[in-house]
Amino acid sequence: MGSLEETPTANTTFPVLDDPRPDDTSLPAFMVSTTRGFLPRMDPIVTLPAEFDALESLLQRMPIKTQSGEPGLLARGMLGDAVARELPDLTECVDTYKHNLPLVNALYRDYSFLASAYLLEPCHERFVRGEPYGLGRQVLPANIARPIARCAALCGFKPFMEYAGSYALFNYRLSDPSAGLSPSNLRLIRAFEHGLDPTSSEAGFVLVHVDMVRNSGPLVAGAVACLDAAPTRDRQSLNTALREVVSSLRRVNAVMETMWTRSKPASYTSFRTFIFGITAQSMFPHGVVYEGVDPDPDQDSETDSNNHNSRRSFRGESGANDSMVPLVDNLLQIPMPDTPLTRILDDFRAYRPSNHRAFLAWVKARSAQIGLKDWALALHGPPDDDDDETMRQEIIESRRLWLAALNQVRDFRWRHWCFAREYILKRTSHPTATGGSPIVTWLPNQLQAALGEMSRLYEAIGGDGGKGEWGLGDECRDIMDLVARQEETLRKEVARFCEERGVEGVGV
Repeated sequence: MGSLEETPTANTTFPVLDDPRPDDTSLPAFMVSTTRGFLPRMDPIVTLPAEFDALESLLQRMPIKTQSGEPGLLARGMLGDAVARELPDLTECVDTYKHNLPLVNALYRDYSFLASAYLLEPCHERFVRGEPYGLGRQVLPANIARPIARCAALCGFKPFMEYAGSYALFNYRLSDPSAGLSPSNLRLIRAFEHGLDPTSSEAGFVLVHVDMVRNSGPLVAGAVACLDAAPTRDRQSLNTALREVVSSLRRVNAVMETMWTRSKPASYTSFRTFIFGITAQSMFPHGVVYEGVDPDPDQDSETDSNNHNSRRSFRGESGANDSMVPLVDNLLQIPMPDTPLTRILDDFRAYRPSNHRAFLAWVKARSAQIGLKDWALALHGPPDDDDDETMRQEIIESRRLWLAALNQVRDFRWRHWCFAREYILKRTSHPTATGGSPIVTWLPNQLQAALGEMSRLYEAIGGDGGKGEWGLGDECRDIMDLVARQEETLRKEVARFCEERGVEGVGV
């Protein structure tokens, strides 16, 4: 299905699972479902096969504070030496499990943690001393590079840490398996700093994302139901589906708000060091040499023909790789500005599980093909003298719900901007986010797109009551008052941060 991302089709159906088939090891760990949404089909695998005991030992001893509470290899600057001394090249062992894709996903997760920690260990040491990050290690040794490249090829990921496949969504375990996905029952499998302590800011940061995405099943179901309703012009079913989309987004945003208490702003920059990427970062000005790995034909890379080393460059872990808000962007046809910042957003698409990419591309193509937005909002009618009161009220309800869904996207992106402001901009001068995007202007690029779309549509549908009985009422008017205030606040804040950092504002 990976090709669907490049050449999306508007087929009438997409194989969204109702039963996630958690015991089927032949399927990828990540497949979109109406029950688990964008979470993996099963709870992540925690225990590795015995062949990988050397890897397991390194990962258990790696964090700054280990499970026992003692200082780990990263605390003592000893990880690099331990990798060279203790870790064999286990690529052949990976291949023995190639038909068990969830297990290979667990191996991918674990090798990606080790790769990031190995490459960024020198930067962490400088950060602790209050110095600039400087350079990371410029070569990933074959005993990490070869197995992570093999795992990534089998699972459909990039051979570097990704949000879904490794850092966040495949990195939780249940303290009590019978208690399910309740927030208090979630624990990390791997961590860099203090994350094995469930009360730590690192654990809170990751597990809030898991907690958010556990609400994505109804969001997927609602989006698919919207697309099913449009071809038959079943407006009652559309409104029911839009209500499900809005309520799901509200739950996601409510969980997102808990980030402030579960992961403290003052703590973020310390474990953030380990989730930077190796493209558009000063720590890796020329990417990283992957020893023993042939070049990727889809990525420009320099190759040493004598030993098959290739220089690779990948974006870092980023919540921007989550699929929930991009799903709503595509469903509601929110236009993005034609800016270099949007092109970075397009690049992030490649850093999602292949089934997620295919689903999002299908939603975008299908929504456009069936004219979902035009029909849902009745942008080309009905006339003001329409005497079908039931239809009038259903259309008004569609417009209110559509605006409510956009408002939840706005709420999500506004909060994300507030996080960036309080957790990062006020605490570090490093100019790029973990994924390599400009730290000041990139999030405002998407936030302004949502704010602008709300303003355009509200005017187009006469939401202020300018079309008589077609007005949307006080609640929608209050929403738009907030939009106007946030547009002005955002312009001022971005201008101030750009001036302070000597960067050019783009797109806002």
